[in-house]
Amino acid sequence: MKLTTLRLPSGATAAVRQDGDAFVEVTGYADLGALLAAPGWKDIAAAADGARHPVQGADLAAVVPAPSKVVCVGLNYASHIKEMGRDLPAHPTLFAKFAETLTGPYDDIELPAADPAIDWEAELVVVIGKRARRVAEAEAAGYIAGYTGANDISMRTYQFRTKEWLQGKMWEASTPVGPVMVTPEELGADAAITTEVDGARMQTGSIGDLVFTPEYLVSYISEMITLNPGDLILTGTTGGVGRARTPAVYLTDGQTVTVAIEGIGQLRNVTRAQAVGPAGPAVLPAGVDLAAASSGNA
Repeated sequence: MKLTTLRLPSGATAAVRQDGDAFVEVTGYADLGALLAAPGWKDIAAAADGARHPVQGADLAAVVPAPSKVVCVGLNYASHIKEMGRDLPAHPTLFAKFAETLTGPYDDIELPAADPAIDWEAELVVVIGKRARRVAEAEAAGYIAGYTGANDISMRTYQFRTKEWLQGKMWEASTPVGPVMVTPEELGADAAITTEVDGARMQTGSIGDLVFTPEYLVSYISEMITLNPGDLILTGTTGGVGRARTPAVYLTDGQTVTVAIEGIGQLRNVTRAQAVGPAGPAVLPAGVDLAAASSGNA
């Protein structure tokens, strides 16, 4: 089953199920997060027979527009860790985002004037289906509603100003999520994950390359904090980010960035330079080397 959140012409949103070339409203649920919070959500979604909307040209919101938390994992693909010259980690590297960072799978991405080094990161996303607290890894699959995709657009200058990554990852409307959530049986264990910029392939990988599996991450994170229905876990990116290239390659105005995950679909976003910035581009203090200041890459 494929589920998502549709923006309606009225300005409202609705949880919908994809049936071929149509989205079917799940009546009574304003978004997928609200649906996942309902007991028996899967049966409710399967039985829905509300208004129908064409998939072609649909205006989709982030799959879950307002999760209670968004937990992200850095350095979680073996290929990406190797390209950054690092050893495989013993524990997940975690950071957080906020609901305001999320945007739709086809929305434009603003390139802030304050940072000239803006990068792409294709990611598989875990969507939580029921309250999880101190869940054993062997039981964690039962807490996963499904999977979606994301592009963790990263502002590298800000990210590497300090050893903590948050300020490079929490920019407004910078993280497209979607286009749909697929229930677990629809996602292959080695599904391909890719990024293209203006048609040029930048990332090619497989979710089978993950160091820490979705089940491990649900168990690990739920030991620390309760995961609620609709919460998202971004599981990290594969090799091929712009920062790791020689020379580095970053996004510029007017480019089309396409992230695809086999079995889930594509996010397609056009980059737009910030029209008017409240401050000039970020400048590091004299004598500070951006590469030397970095503590890794997510």
